Amino acid sequence: MADWHTTVTPPALARLLTTARLPEPPTARRPAYRTLAGQIRLLVTEGRLPVGARLPAERELATALELSRTTVATAYETLRGDGYLRSRRGAGSWTALPEGAPPPGDALHPVPPDEQGRTLDLGVAALPAPQPWVGAAAARAVEQLPYYAAGHGHYPTGVPVLREAVARRYTERGLPTTPDQILITTGAMGALHLVQRVLVGRGDRVAVEAPSYAHTLQALRLSGARLVPVPYAHHPTARWDQDEWQRVLRGAAPRLAYLIPDFHNPTGALIGEDQRRELLAAARAAGSIVLVDETTAELGWGVPETAPLPRPMAALDRAAQVVTVGSAGKLFWGGLRIGWVRAAPALVRRLAGERVYSDVGTPVLDQLITAELLGEPLAAVRAHQLDKLRATAHAFAATLPEHMPGWTFPMPTGGLALWVSTDGLSGAALARTGERDGVRIASGNRFGSDGAFEHHIRIPLTVPAATVPAAVERLAAVAARTATGGRLDTPDEAQPLAV
Repeated sequence: MADWHTTVTPPALARLLTTARLPEPPTARRPAYRTLAGQIRLLVTEGRLPVGARLPAERELATALELSRTTVATAYETLRGDGYLRSRRGAGSWTALPEGAPPPGDALHPVPPDEQGRTLDLGVAALPAPQPWVGAAAARAVEQLPYYAAGHGHYPTGVPVLREAVARRYTERGLPTTPDQILITTGAMGALHLVQRVLVGRGDRVAVEAPSYAHTLQALRLSGARLVPVPYAHHPTARWDQDEWQRVLRGAAPRLAYLIPDFHNPTGALIGEDQRRELLAAARAAGSIVLVDETTAELGWGVPETAPLPRPMAALDRAAQVVTVGSAGKLFWGGLRIGWVRAAPALVRRLAGERVYSDVGTPVLDQLITAELLGEPLAAVRAHQLDKLRATAHAFAATLPEHMPGWTFPMPTGGLALWVSTDGLSGAALARTGERDGVRIASGNRFGSDGAFEHHIRIPLTVPAATVPAAVERLAAVAARTATGGRLDTPDEAQPLAV
């Protein structure tokens, strides 16, 4: 049964429904209740409406959609009959999957090992481990392990040697930092979840960029936060819309503002220091905490080596409330599962006290490996990873226009992905076709609140450059089948479709 974490309000469901496009019926017009049932079913199977989400009461949804209560009741009954809805008198109705149905497709989750040989993964933006550096760092870390193995192994704030290494790296980047300002977590998502749990209450407003990192948006939704999207300004390049940020911070007074200023995921945008200062001043005036996601901050593959990168946002306004999250997963390797929080020492202690009720601490060996990589190997590892990203970016830039001339994207100066406009083709439909044809595609609506960015996809720069031409050919074939209806020919009464 669903709990309060996954309750969907009538306005939120109404906005999602506007993005759930069903195929036109071949003959007679589809009844309104069937359209509504098909749209909800589609949202569930695409993963945009979580399984176990409590849906609004029939009367409330009917009012929000300006439909009769009979239409909504009949749609709910249809969903119950198909296995996509469960209800209990006095408890409400919540989304479900029919017995034996596959879980919702999600290109943002890694391809299972047994499928990697036949599936092209254009969903997950993660680099393989840079060798030989990770192997050598692991060997050195194992030599140190006996010292740590003599104790209980629990370090709620992190192993001291890694806290020192992370603090040193912040200092090198222009933000003086001491180890007591660092908390080591189990991956960046562990850091983001912990900060959200401590600082954001149910019903609190959180201002987010639009688009933004899909997993964080979903985590905020499930925590009960109310997302306030602030669109990017895309002329001439992607950048923050300062007027809109001023309006949101002044009018909505969000508890938190979640930002990715360095090689933004998914657009790759890099925000200059002037805009950072201006937004920090507005957040300080509004009393909003600024949560800065710096997981991609080291990935400036298109920035000249002699050009300094912007300093961390926390260095630009010491009076503002800034909490910074970083990660070893993007630059080094996601398999290390190492993230961190940089914050005031008092907040670090508070976060450490809260985490003991979840994961207690982060694996010691992974921390020792990361500490090694943040030392002498860092420059060589960074150059190696940036070379790979740069080569893949240039390969996509040369190949995509040949096969899909109507598709456009801004060429970023860093980051892990291209943010591609699909010339009016539904990103959700592309993902649906690709799932059937062995191509995992991250549809744009996963990166927006309430299903925005339907005509976008995110293409990762983490596939080898040599494989890009073949990958683009497969992607073009999926696009062609999607545009013509291709293999999406199952009647909507049997399976929900995306077009």
